Amino acid sequence: MQADNTYKSIWRISYPIIIGLMAQNLMVVIDTAFLGRLGEVTLGAAAIGGIFYLCLVMLGAGFAVGLQIVIGRRNGEGRYRQIGSVFDHALYFMVALAILLFLFLTFIAPVFLSWFLRSELILAESLTYLDFRRFGFLFGFMVLTFNSFYIGITRTRLLIASTSLMATINILLDYSLIFGHFGMPAMGIAGAATATNIAEVMTFLFFLLWSLRNKTLPNYRLFRFHRPNWMQYKPLFRVAIPVMFQYFLSFAAWFVFFMVIEQIGETALAASNITRSFYMLLMIPVWGLCSATNTLVSNIIGQGRSHEVIPLIKKVLLTGMLSTLVIIQLTLFIPGRIAGLFTNEPHLIDATIPLLHVISLALFAFAFGMILFSGLSGTGKTLVALIIEILSITFYLVSAFLMVFFFDATAPMVWFVEVIYFSIMGLVSLAYLRTGKWKVFKI
Repeated sequence: MQADNTYKSIWRISYPIIIGLMAQNLMVVIDTAFLGRLGEVTLGAAAIGGIFYLCLVMLGAGFAVGLQIVIGRRNGEGRYRQIGSVFDHALYFMVALAILLFLFLTFIAPVFLSWFLRSELILAESLTYLDFRRFGFLFGFMVLTFNSFYIGITRTRLLIASTSLMATINILLDYSLIFGHFGMPAMGIAGAATATNIAEVMTFLFFLLWSLRNKTLPNYRLFRFHRPNWMQYKPLFRVAIPVMFQYFLSFAAWFVFFMVIEQIGETALAASNITRSFYMLLMIPVWGLCSATNTLVSNIIGQGRSHEVIPLIKKVLLTGMLSTLVIIQLTLFIPGRIAGLFTNEPHLIDATIPLLHVISLALFAFAFGMILFSGLSGTGKTLVALIIEILSITFYLVSAFLMVFFFDATAPMVWFVEVIYFSIMGLVSLAYLRTGKWKVFKI
């Protein structure tokens, strides 16, 4: 299916992604709410262990975004039969990556975390989480690959069903395995990891069965599994590898950010984890628009309509800003109630409220920066996007480090760095898009 440069097309592709992300991020929020009942240490450990795991997952997620861009381009060009071969080669790569990351978490992660964490209790809980969560790489990456395929061919409505299934299974198992309900063992933080692993396996099976039974998919020639061919990987790696490192660096920076916050204290770290969970939930509409932007820009260029890219990005940007204006009303007017969903401890609620105020402004910067950045990535100029990411992250981490270690900044002051980070990303992306150099790039 080919895309159009209209608000209707933007919404048609975006809304299933947004609903799917809503279900997926609801898992994170409920995880945090459940673990918050186990105390500050478990909540802080979930932040460290969860973000460390996400840093590694972002290598697969970045590859999946590159895959989505390539599939979107082939879809726009009408070269449907090549999409299946690209998809199959992506599966080969994802399996190999999952094995490597499993080995990394098994043998290297414990030593790595012990170098940086000051609290022995948080270190022990974080390692428990990672010990169980490492089994989720393989099926989690398979789900990402299917997501990229269906977004790339602009059939995004299936994502509503898949992510709703994942969220439902995860939430039910969270409640059962964290606290030991319905005859299940009370596993604490390990139960949260196990619940997510099982949910990913079931979502993969859903995608597989749907794809095998769907009569319209044979046109794409999925699951032929020919011998790996370097010529198939060349355009895929050219686009995907910079995105892999860009996504990894982005979440690695967030991991370092939380390590810096941990130096302030366990309360600051726990409050930041609550803020992170709700922050990610409020990011969902813009994330959906960013994913749609990747596909729409690549698809339109594939149709030979490069002149429509900038007007398209402007429409997405306007939509993102308006949606952000609506959702920040929650953090502005009822921050105490939001914090109370995650913890019963008054001092922790008080520590969280200022952070929720800060992210109100950060969400506007996020919408501005990420939509422009996604538009640039959708053109295929992912190496340029990686350079912009490195520039923005360098400023981000240096600022956070200086504020904590040299100026004794509070957690809200450190969180304000998010605003600067996304603003830089957006301004530099806009400057490059206006040069028009991306118009001659071929995938």
